[in-house]
Amino acid sequence: MFYYLLKYVLLGPPLRLLFRPRIEGLEHVPSTGPAIVAGNHLSFSDHFLMPAVLKRRITFLAKAEYFTGPGIKGRLTAAFFHAVGQIPVDRSGKEAGQAAIREGLGVLAKDELLGIYPEGTRSHDGRLYKGKVGVAVMALKAQVPVVPCAMIGTFEAQPPGKVVPRPRAVVIRFGEPLDFSRYAGMENEKAVLRAVTDEIIYAILQLSGQEYVDRYAAVVKAEEETAAKEGAAGRRRRRLPMS
Repeated sequence: MFYYLLKYVLLGPPLRLLFRPRIEGLEHVPSTGPAIVAGNHLSFSDHFLMPAVLKRRITFLAKAEYFTGPGIKGRLTAAFFHAVGQIPVDRSGKEAGQAAIREGLGVLAKDELLGIYPEGTRSHDGRLYKGKVGVAVMALKAQVPVVPCAMIGTFEAQPPGKVVPRPRAVVIRFGEPLDFSRYAGMENEKAVLRAVTDEIIYAILQLSGQEYVDRYAAVVKAEEETAAKEGAAGRRRRRLPMS
């Protein structure tokens, strides 16, 4: 009940005023039955914009940090994500990934829509990164279609670190469902999982027009943060007076 209260009364109308979303290809999202909606992830606002424009309820696998934040803000955020039925995902290790897959398959077993960001994290620079194979495992095990989705303009509206989004028109574009039934029973084949994941990412790329990076976003972000820290430390050392 709270999900639809947010969607149609409390959150949906303000989001539409703020972002003025243009929706393309909504007819590609199945009106009934289980399906995965796989999208790029450019902004915190993505969590709310896609559900706001879909006719059906969608459940996202959301990072566990949204449910464990400290203080009043953390408790409010956790309460919100729980209320709208989002599932916390621990991203620290292989077993955590298996748990996320089990949760996602549970959603699909109930004939619902499952939302997932194959990159595994939000893009820190607006580019599209290599996908993780969990989406392929779920698509093959559940034997469901995957609808690619591109969020366009949300990075500029609310880039990482910006709490209050800028008013800006965005585009939410859905592509034709991808059918992977030809790979039925091959969900344990690493080469097949990589091929399926890459096909999903390529479909998102075709919709979004982003620059693609064939590396995992979390790895690139960590490398850039390390380089920035080392650079800052080097500059501090150069400024120290010589004894």
